[in-house]
Amino acid sequence: MPESQWSVAVVGPGGVGGLLGAVLSRAGHSVVYVAKPDTAAASNSGGLSVHSAQFGEFHVPAKAAPSLAEPVDLCLVTVKANSLDAALAGVPAEALRDGLVLPLLNGVEHMTALRARFPAAPVVAGAIRVESTRVAAGRIEHTSPFSWIEVASDAAPRERVDVLAAQLRRADLDVTVRNDETALLWDKLAFLAPLALLTTHAGAAAGVVRDERRADLEAVVGEVAAVAGAAGARVDPAAILAMFDRVPAGMKSSMQRDAEANRPTELDAIGGAVLRAARRHGIDTPITARLVDELRALETSGTVR
Repeated sequence: MPESQWSVAVVGPGGVGGLLGAVLSRAGHSVVYVAKPDTAAASNSGGLSVHSAQFGEFHVPAKAAPSLAEPVDLCLVTVKANSLDAALAGVPAEALRDGLVLPLLNGVEHMTALRARFPAAPVVAGAIRVESTRVAAGRIEHTSPFSWIEVASDAAPRERVDVLAAQLRRADLDVTVRNDETALLWDKLAFLAPLALLTTHAGAAAGVVRDERRADLEAVVGEVAAVAGAAGARVDPAAILAMFDRVPAGMKSSMQRDAEANRPTELDAIGGAVLRAARRHGIDTPITARLVDELRALETSGTVR
């Protein structure tokens, strides 16, 4: 696999995928976006403009298509978890071949689905911490002064994971290679699940949750940490709570923003995944289960808190 210039497919050129694709394109890599026909047409005609607190202002051409037609060195999967199946219809396994697949999705269950769909392609677990939004066709607003990525794989050869990390770093992305993909995925979910479930359930930002819903917050953090431990990842509830206490008071979760905009949420990929793992391992999660059940009922009724 060449280390100078890669061919990269980005499945889902939204806030995260659009940012990463543009940064990689600016670094000299050949990038193609796999997107819906209307999004692909807009990208092909106008390219991508990025306003970034980390990378500055820049514009790159953007090649896009509804389906991947030729092999790539790397396929970034950056859609919401509830759009994964539809998005992957544009990535035939025979076209991808043995290119690396790096999903940057919420939850933990997508790894099994991706490995079943792409048996010849090494799938590398990934997590990203970034605030980036596609505010209009061809326009990305990256508001956080960071884009931290962690990668790990229990299946891909370590040397390929290291080369992947090196390529991303050459594009000025901050990348850490970890040894355990289970720990990587659950570390993120152990923070994300309490944040997403409680901000969405309360219809309020993180500051309100930690001040007015402290008992629920501590309970959910403890429950998710217990599930993570049973799944093979050691998570310290005190560290998760300390992280929650440091986030800006006005911070909202993406699930909360989706609910407020009447968009489909990742409730099942986040809360549902925790509950399914809890059942597999015999862990009692009453508060998490109540929140998920009540949020499902709200989604079904179309009610936003």
